[in-house]
Amino acid sequence: MTLFTERLNGFRPMDTPKRKIALVAALEREVWPLVKQWSASEREFDGRQFRFFENARAVLVCGGIGAEAARRATEAIIRLYQPVAVESVGFAGALDSRLEVGTVIGVKRVIDAKDGSTAEAPIGYWTLVSSESTAGVEQKKKLALAYGAHAVDMESAAVARAAQCHGIPFLALKVISDAHDFEMPPVDRFVSHDGRFRTGRFLLFALLRPWWWLRVVRLARNSNKAAKALCRWLDQYNHEVQISELGPSLHLTTVSH
Repeated sequence: MTLFTERLNGFRPMDTPKRKIALVAALEREVWPLVKQWSASEREFDGRQFRFFENARAVLVCGGIGAEAARRATEAIIRLYQPVAVESVGFAGALDSRLEVGTVIGVKRVIDAKDGSTAEAPIGYWTLVSSESTAGVEQKKKLALAYGAHAVDMESAAVARAAQCHGIPFLALKVISDAHDFEMPPVDRFVSHDGRFRTGRFLLFALLRPWWWLRVVRLARNSNKAAKALCRWLDQYNHEVQISELGPSLHLTTVSH
């Protein structure tokens, strides 16, 4: 199921542009079906190592979970590659019952729940709110009510802000990985200070708590479905919108609550 009002870039190696589109994701598993055959390289920026995936049209970095990890990764990819645009891609939780797992959405507006600032993308339809933590069912209800948002993630607002600081067009393409009524396991405690997910510790935690098993299995299946849907969409479709026509990146404003 794809709910997107305009077609974006599939990043297939067609005419090689002088400057690439930069994609910023949180974790490799979100985009692995897309980048597994791209060239990979390790580069250092600001004292940190980043792994970049490239093809002829795009470059992608997985910065880790959370706003600070996303900010660092976006800053690195902008400084090292001077992209023509920056796109936040990856998983999001549904706040709207219409959005099922595997639904790909083009985001028109990103709201930072921390300070109420907003980022407007030049194309898209849906409103996304970036939260400081993984949203459970009750938190999803509160975010939907407070911001009129359709989906929630943790990184897009930080990516948008970094793009805005450099005057680079910002886009966001997300895929729903958990439905509005799906109660997430307590995953936040397994995120390291640099945004990495401690998979081994999480699995050990779940193994010792049988009442979580079914939910963890469902989460894994949903994540796999979401990753395939997002990457299939990115790989299949080509640009109908020229980046040079996108205009200014975005404007940060304050929304009323």
